Amino acid sequence: MQTTSLSSAPSSRPPSAPPPPPPSPHVAFPSLRRRDLLLLSASPLPLALSPAAASARGLFRMPPPGLANRYFLVRAGESVYEGQGLLRTNPVAKTSVDSGLSPAGLRQAARAALELRRLGACEDDCWIWPSITQRAYQAAEIIAAANSINRSKIVPEYSFLDARGLGAYEGKRLEALPEVYASDNISPDIKPPPTYDGTPNESVADVFVRVTRLMSILETQYSGDTVVIVSPDSDNLSILQAGLIGLDLRRHDSLFFQLGEVRAVDPASIPEYKQPASSVFKCTNPPSCK
Repeated sequence: MQTTSLSSAPSSRPPSAPPPPPPSPHVAFPSLRRRDLLLLSASPLPLALSPAAASARGLFRMPPPGLANRYFLVRAGESVYEGQGLLRTNPVAKTSVDSGLSPAGLRQAARAALELRRLGACEDDCWIWPSITQRAYQAAEIIAAANSINRSKIVPEYSFLDARGLGAYEGKRLEALPEVYASDNISPDIKPPPTYDGTPNESVADVFVRVTRLMSILETQYSGDTVVIVSPDSDNLSILQAGLIGLDLRRHDSLFFQLGEVRAVDPASIPEYKQPASSVFKCTNPPSCK
């Protein structure tokens, strides 16, 4: 009997198609309103640093390599308290009537205003920065009037130009001031004895920090301007000037400002610091000498 064998020929059925890819996850985009699109179109794009940013002035240091402005330092005239021969440095009383100019102080402030006019300080306009202390602000108003400066150019300073706090010397006679300077000559870190009526007791170093911050503000806020700084006392100005010229801060009293005195700060005339002959004042890093 003949047997028919079944061949193992490949099936003619076409290969099955690969399965379809899974559907991509649905991403829900937030609906943007017209207002949102306008805000996006108005938002600034990141900007590359400009050359001016690279040359921006940094933190102000003493003594400075140069000054961006012209400065005049003025001590206010005599206050009513000073006319009575008393030391009053508590900031609580700085706006009181007795902290204002005495009759002699008014005359001193007027002479200071005329001296500034003689020096041509405000010929091309100027900014006047007085302490908010009554006598300093009154002196600033007299300076503005005598030099035809609009009152809007008077910028009151609320803390950096406060009179140096003398602690336990508050209320003592003016004749006691040399005792404070004798301590200053030893170290700029020595503070006057403390007191309990709220009067600060500031060392020379404390005042130096304040006036350096003031100069940092002025040097970054203005450029090519004239600034008249009006202080209620001498120490703010003598310590500031010592820092500007690189003088040992312990010797700031040698730059003492008389009532109503005016001094111009001329960077070109700042002398090179010279080591004092006395070993008492030996200093290798002026004006920070300890």
